[in-house]
Amino acid sequence: MRSQLLAMSAATIDRRLRPYRLQFVRGFGATKPGSLLKSQVPIRTWTPWDEQRIGFLEIDLVAHCGINNAGQYLYTLVATDVASGWTECMGVPSKRQDDVFIALEAIRNQLPFVLLGLDSDNGSEFLNGHLVHYCQEHRLTFTRSRPYWKNDQAHVEQKNWSIVRKVIGYDRYEGEAALEQLNHVYEILRLWTNHWQPVMKLVGKDRVGSKLRKHYDVARTPYQRLRESRGMTLPRRQRLEGEHASLQPTALKQRLERAVMEFERLRTRPAFRQPANAAV
Repeated sequence: MRSQLLAMSAATIDRRLRPYRLQFVRGFGATKPGSLLKSQVPIRTWTPWDEQRIGFLEIDLVAHCGINNAGQYLYTLVATDVASGWTECMGVPSKRQDDVFIALEAIRNQLPFVLLGLDSDNGSEFLNGHLVHYCQEHRLTFTRSRPYWKNDQAHVEQKNWSIVRKVIGYDRYEGEAALEQLNHVYEILRLWTNHWQPVMKLVGKDRVGSKLRKHYDVARTPYQRLRESRGMTLPRRQRLEGEHASLQPTALKQRLERAVMEFERLRTRPAFRQPANAAV
């Protein structure tokens, strides 16, 4: 066996290992550029974009396609408030404009603060007439990132990993049952993440010679940052405080773990075939 292994060429090794390497491939990027309406976005007609003021969200879609992006599969719409870090996630059955819009409207309705603006990438699921007209009607500032500049949406991209991928993973999920359970997970996850998971916020950078030093504030939860914000009205602040007082972190964490286990049972398992001829 050792002599056969040493006699294999690099091409043969790659060919034999391909079925196994596919099992560890992370999710594909599913963003398709929207060629229309780029001249209309950004729309700065209403509230000027202010990263220190709550209510301005970065939004993005995360695909749950596994190693195969063919056919229809689930997505997650992620919305992160730049000032506080408050993050909402909503499962979406597809990246059709109407499905994404319904999920975005549901997120807006459960936000503990007033929505002032949206910032998206250049995907056609966001750059469309439906969403542009909606933002104009409700006086929401709508901006877009520069093409291929990931760091333009650094806040939501970080949450794509720390919230969605770390909890949901990279497997493929399809169908109504998986969508329902995914949103059940997010109902619990939004409470656990926003009320009980402190994060540090970058407040400055200094360059010393060839090194870049970053400065962060004291770690606080998004809930704490919202309470300290002047942009919260008294009724909204009281509702948020009441929600926080009703939560038990240990029980909440246990509920989340059970919900994730139930969701993982609904994954679509790809069929990996062993090479028909195992000989070198």
